[in-house]
Amino acid sequence: MGQEAFHAFHQDLRFVRKFLRPLLIGELAPEEPGQDGPQDARLIEDFRALRQAAQDMKLFDANPTFFALMLGHILAMEVLAWLLVYLLGPGWVPSVLAALILGVSQAQSWCLQHDLGHASVFPTPRWNRVAQQFVMGQLKGFSARWWNFRHFQHHAKPNVSHKDPDVTLAPIFLLGESSVEYGRRKRRYLPYNRQHLYFFLIGPPLLTLVNFEVENLAYMVLCLQWADLLWAASFYARFLLAYVPFYGVRGALLLYVAVRVLESHWFVWITQMNHIPRDIGQEKHRDWVSSQLAATCNVEPSPFIDWFSGHLNFQIEHHALPCSPQPLPHDAPAQLPQGGTNGPGTVCQARPALRGQALPHRHGGHCQVPEEVRRRLAGRLPPPVKPGAHGPQGRSRAPPSATAHPPAAPPRDPPAAGRA
Repeated sequence: MGQEAFHAFHQDLRFVRKFLRPLLIGELAPEEPGQDGPQDARLIEDFRALRQAAQDMKLFDANPTFFALMLGHILAMEVLAWLLVYLLGPGWVPSVLAALILGVSQAQSWCLQHDLGHASVFPTPRWNRVAQQFVMGQLKGFSARWWNFRHFQHHAKPNVSHKDPDVTLAPIFLLGESSVEYGRRKRRYLPYNRQHLYFFLIGPPLLTLVNFEVENLAYMVLCLQWADLLWAASFYARFLLAYVPFYGVRGALLLYVAVRVLESHWFVWITQMNHIPRDIGQEKHRDWVSSQLAATCNVEPSPFIDWFSGHLNFQIEHHALPCSPQPLPHDAPAQLPQGGTNGPGTVCQARPALRGQALPHRHGGHCQVPEEVRRRLAGRLPPPVKPGAHGPQGRSRAPPSATAHPPAAPPRDPPAAGRA
């Protein structure tokens, strides 16, 4: 698993290895104990073949025009919002329109800095780091290093409680196995059986406005990130200089709060629609590929969804290959070579499944990514069965009487999320 994770977070392996040589102590003996669970050698081998095929197709090469247009439309919205207030005055209609435009600009800035943080836009890590500091600091008022510190934990252990900060929301909200844990220990700080009703009242509105602001400032001060602090201060100075002449200090702060609340809702939809529907719980010690597939799902593409999500609706591909720039071509699956390391079709079967073309769908557009995707990667999946069929996948089917699961009785009331 270590090799797959190392590849996932580093574009230029030769550049990184020269810094690691002085830290090398030795090799672990095969009999040494470790925390990794059983590793599927065939799965890992096929995934490496898939990654090599993507590299040969130059899917890791960024499209400069796409990212230039992305930055350009962000800057254009910042200017347009100010021009609305400047030309029309600080009335209700211009102010609401300016807040909406700034909210869209801030949300799109998250997506741009995300790709810069993965060092997938420019050819060198230094250029990506400087560009991310500009976007994250000057355009958003946050620390680039804080984001990377938080986001890389999410990629390393997606949907693992107490290791992935994106799903560690207790005791405010309970996700996955945390609801079972709280129920077993009789903990009830909030009406968790109603959390699906109050989630949008206190979750998205307060995420970037309160949680991120406090966490970001604490990180920059405690970790002595003075350069990021100056970048963030430049954002607030620019915002206040632009809008205090029209609204005064109190009005400018109200505009800032409105923009943060709108941006926060957008951000929550982008980041959580691919992960909350999947398994959330304790560490399972899976191999890299299995852990990423178990925690992510794709959302059906469309021109609007692609733009709205910053092309992060293809979350399976992003988690399996984090350094690949967004967007991946929609026809990339068809271009992958026929065959793989374990026989014809092993690699090419994986990509349509990862794209959600052969999977059942959840209501709302989420693609289910069950165990069959992992087996497709390993080349051990039998011909697809009809929807609704039961039984184990990837091995011979036993008689129905031995494998069919008894149908569950329909619940009297709709299930409530996080019932303790």
